[in-house]
Amino acid sequence: MPIVDEPLPRPRRWGAPELARLTAMVDQDSLFYWQGPQTSALAAEFRRHYPFPHLFATSSGSAALHVAIAALRLRPGDEVIVPPITDMGSVIGILYQQGVPVFADVDPATYNLDTAAVRRVLTARTRAIMVVHLAGNPADTTALATLAREHGVALIEDCAQAWGALHQGRPVGLEADIACYSFNDYKHLSCGDGGIVATARPDIGPTLAPWGDKHYDRTTPGYRDPAELAPNYRMSEPQAAVAAAQLTRLADIAARRHHAGTFLTTLLADLPGVLPPHVAPGNTHSYWFYFLRLDLARLGCTRAAWVEALRTEGAMATAGYIPTPVYRYRVFQNHNFFGGAWPVRDAGLTTMDYRQVHCPHAEAILTDGVVLPLNEAMSDAYLAKVAQAIRTVTARLSR
Repeated sequence: MPIVDEPLPRPRRWGAPELARLTAMVDQDSLFYWQGPQTSALAAEFRRHYPFPHLFATSSGSAALHVAIAALRLRPGDEVIVPPITDMGSVIGILYQQGVPVFADVDPATYNLDTAAVRRVLTARTRAIMVVHLAGNPADTTALATLAREHGVALIEDCAQAWGALHQGRPVGLEADIACYSFNDYKHLSCGDGGIVATARPDIGPTLAPWGDKHYDRTTPGYRDPAELAPNYRMSEPQAAVAAAQLTRLADIAARRHHAGTFLTTLLADLPGVLPPHVAPGNTHSYWFYFLRLDLARLGCTRAAWVEALRTEGAMATAGYIPTPVYRYRVFQNHNFFGGAWPVRDAGLTTMDYRQVHCPHAEAILTDGVVLPLNEAMSDAYLAKVAQAIRTVTARLSR
């Protein structure tokens, strides 16, 4: 009999609040976002948690990040510093705006951008720093915001995995020049797919909607005469209805996930060979998933063997997060961004060669890291079984 002798708990994600908004939506004359009641309700609910004066609801979190990059109006060859452990959505917008993603290494305990590593790759071409709050663990945005101000560059916060996370008591995103959030189906909150891009900067705020809506300024007559090139990243009213209702659940979901992750870390404290994620004092981790590392030299076994043994005991686990740092993806190794070419490099506007990039901490994390699923439906009793399985497997394989 495995130690974890019950199925993985799964929360009921949608219900009466979502159904009520969708029912109201069906009675509308239009499902278009502009001045739509559901999109307006989404903005109001979002601001209850994240008090940004300017925001735009997008079709995805990746779209939100692209709008953020576009709003900075990069020139070809301009650089944006990013972490190597992230989703492709963090870098797609940079490349489409003819910018250059520059990868900086991460902290080995939090897995987030390391400020010293960012400082080392800053150049005269740097226009922004994009920080990702990986798995819901807040990055050191105080230090990164200070560094960004010192060099006159923008700070973008990718909060896709960090709904409800707090940096020094404040919601993640509030330190940024532009903050981005995701309603992807696998995030804490979901409407299937969607996102939000937000800012407090008065010079950027009014441009967010145009950058996500074909550069139309719908507040003015004759708006179908755009001055710049921009994609269509609008969110629809059905998506907004579900997202608005989801936001009413945020406080409870974040609190339960924070408790579950903190409880599991407590249960794994001082276990030789197993390294739980570090959360800086004063921060609140919202645990999109639980990401730990193994000291493989101390354990004397492979990561694959440890994960397989844990799964045999009924605990779900995955060996690693993404397969390699993003700069090792084929598209980067081949510089195959536009039909087999990279125009900014071909034009001599950058000398970046991703085949030469090396971030040792990121590479080590992705070699010895293990992801455990974690959600708000997990009870203390269930997590205690997971911890017992981890302790049992670790002791068995360490002998």
